Amino acid sequence: MRGYLVRVGVSDVVAIATSVYLAYFIRVDSEGVTSVSGEFSPSYAAVAIALAAGWVLTLWSRRALDRRVVGIGPQEYHKVWSATWRVFASVAVGAYLFKLEIGRGFLAIAFPVGLVLLLVERFLWRQWLHGQRADGHFQARVLVVGHRGKVVAMVDELRSNPNPGFGVIGACIPAAEVSGDEIDGVPILGTFDDIAATAEQWQVDVVSVIGSDHMTGEKIRQLGWDLEGSGRDLAITMPLRDIAGPRLVTSPVNGLPLTYVDEPRFSGPKYAAKSTVDWLVALAITIAISPLLLAIAILVKLSGPGPVFYVQHRIGRGGKPFAMIKFRSMVADAHERLEEALAAEGVEEMTLFYKPKNDMRVTRVGRVLRKYSLDELPQLFNVLRGEMSLVGPRPQIDQEVALYDRRAFRRLLVKPGLTGLWQVSGRSTLTPEQSVRMDVQYAENWTPFGDFVILLRTVRVVLFGEGAY
Repeated sequence: MRGYLVRVGVSDVVAIATSVYLAYFIRVDSEGVTSVSGEFSPSYAAVAIALAAGWVLTLWSRRALDRRVVGIGPQEYHKVWSATWRVFASVAVGAYLFKLEIGRGFLAIAFPVGLVLLLVERFLWRQWLHGQRADGHFQARVLVVGHRGKVVAMVDELRSNPNPGFGVIGACIPAAEVSGDEIDGVPILGTFDDIAATAEQWQVDVVSVIGSDHMTGEKIRQLGWDLEGSGRDLAITMPLRDIAGPRLVTSPVNGLPLTYVDEPRFSGPKYAAKSTVDWLVALAITIAISPLLLAIAILVKLSGPGPVFYVQHRIGRGGKPFAMIKFRSMVADAHERLEEALAAEGVEEMTLFYKPKNDMRVTRVGRVLRKYSLDELPQLFNVLRGEMSLVGPRPQIDQEVALYDRRAFRRLLVKPGLTGLWQVSGRSTLTPEQSVRMDVQYAENWTPFGDFVILLRTVRVVLFGEGAY
């Protein structure tokens, strides 16, 4: 990982230098302005160098190259965004205090170009890293510490997704629970009495402590002392799942780290801003792709008898039904032939999130539209009408909503989306349980930057037709 982080850091420098040079080139060479006007007039070359250096240093100070962050989850991208806006906020404040008139064009080019380049190169490096980890490389050696049953659950969770790069090499369990040489294929390397020595002997990178009555706060503290200076990370696993960092607030109470969990919010200024951004972006996209919409409409019309658009009642926020618009991808009498399609798949009745894999009702044009999600584009009009959002849980029909349990009903606390978290995480290849879990996770932990990341991932999924049928 050390070499990987160096390569990512060099790529960051190249991305920042490229954006700043491009802004300098356009400002100086195109407009002939060489110095900043104001009480003192530094050259644009000096401003460009200072901006690039400050940008790089801010990335480092915001821990955007922390090995525990890089390549895992959205936090890496969020740190890049956070460092970038802090740099340009500092430039704006500095320019005001020192009465410098830095050209708006210079900053208007450097900021967005640099941010896009940083996010793209980080994404490309992450894809390469995930490929390496899928082959068993770039794995952190993890020692899991906890009760036998919890060790099994932790091992299964880490094995289910190789992308974070946690390779469990062994476990330490209470001495009273030791029976045999392994747990679920993982060797038992020691007990709670020799955790630090076991970590040293097996050269582990991370000691992961999960809930255990035997591992008291004092013992965990002493374990931290034992690992101090060894370069090994001590990770404490909390019994909380699918709760994002912004909802967790840690406050020390008499030396005890007390963690508060904020309740999820489904209204207020944040969601008003989301609706406004949704409307503006949907309008811009609709105008930009209007020729594509027209071309698809013609192809659908030529594909056979039936309307161009398929309108179906779906369940929206708060259980309110609305008319969702799609390009027709099936034959005209598809709804009447649903039981026939289910029978052909060997399915007796509709289940949650079920979608026939080889649906006989889909037209030839419809298969292409579905593969690349082009049939969903008319839902931009649903966004413009305020019935949907760009990002959110996908809307379902009333027969599926009737199957919801208490957790699944939380999907209806936010507007349904044109794309969502599970659409960019496997689409139709996921189980209903995985899909519901991701939708609820999104609804309860929504952030503007999270929406931005999902939209970027959607572009890749649509271009390659991943997981769709």
